Amino acid sequence: MVKARHLSSDELRLARMLKALGNPVRFQIVTYLAEHPTCITRDIVAATPLAQATVSQHLKVLREAGLIQGEIEGPATCYCLDPQGLPWLQTHFQAWASKQAACCPAPARATPAAGKPPSRAPHQGERA
Repeated sequence: MVKARHLSSDELRLARMLKALGNPVRFQIVTYLAEHPTCITRDIVAATPLAQATVSQHLKVLREAGLIQGEIEGPATCYCLDPQGLPWLQTHFQAWASKQAACCPAPARATPAAGKPPSRAPHQGERA
């Protein structure tokens, strides 16, 4: 069992980012902004089946998570990916990946016999 502890400010930031990206609509918005570097709210609304007010709420969550930024241009807001947020997120994923490499070796990929489900190797401490 993992003992609960207080999260650092970086861990809290990472959790907010991951939570924001965990919503399919917000994930779709980030993907859209990656493909359309700067666009106004109206364009983002047109790319989703949602009302403008709902999209605006999702944009607020993404902005507060540090994934996007918006600049008011007259009556509209122009959004883009936060140039510091995504590299920061990438750095933390790379840190996880470097730690994971030492954890468990990749399982051997054997072709299962016809009609039989593939077997799995036992985990550490588990009997075969």
